[in-house]
Amino acid sequence: MSREHLSFQVADISALAKSLKSQLETHEGPAGHVSLLNMLARGAGFRNFQHYRAQATALDRLENPPPAPAPVPEVDLGRVRRLLRHFDEAGRLIRWPNKFNEQATCLWVLWSRLPARESMTEQGISRRLDVMHSFRDFALLRREMVEQGLVSRTPDCRDYRRIERQPPPDALALLRYLAPRLMVAA
Repeated sequence: MSREHLSFQVADISALAKSLKSQLETHEGPAGHVSLLNMLARGAGFRNFQHYRAQATALDRLENPPPAPAPVPEVDLGRVRRLLRHFDEAGRLIRWPNKFNEQATCLWVLWSRLPARESMTEQGISRRLDVMHSFRDFALLRREMVEQGLVSRTPDCRDYRRIERQPPPDALALLRYLAPRLMVAA
């Protein structure tokens, strides 16, 4: 667990010293770490150290609010509908799109069907890709997935792995539209 850094300030150091002196006189035996923290907090006007930490944390959040979340990009539903034309009723890719950005988005669908954190041979990934499309060019798909950074491969092409990444919003929308087709095909 990482240690919190809390600044400690008191308006009157003399009052703090008097408070500490009286608390130490009434304390039995040597004071431990937590006892000293509680004494310092009481000397500064708090009930105990937990009360002090809660106040300090709340003040820090007021002074340093968390950054606003990044805006979610809009999904172009017209584009997603156009991309759906590249897939059949079973969710298989029926043609390779001409446009690069359409190719990239369609590859995310194939990427989502590859097993996560699993090593595949060249023949293994080729067999998987072969059932995901109908135009019979698994080598093109495999090569494009590597070039797009969706799949990694060793220099000797013996080991392929899906690279875990967050798909872009258009690809997520396409996956949502294709999900019912994939359930029927399964």
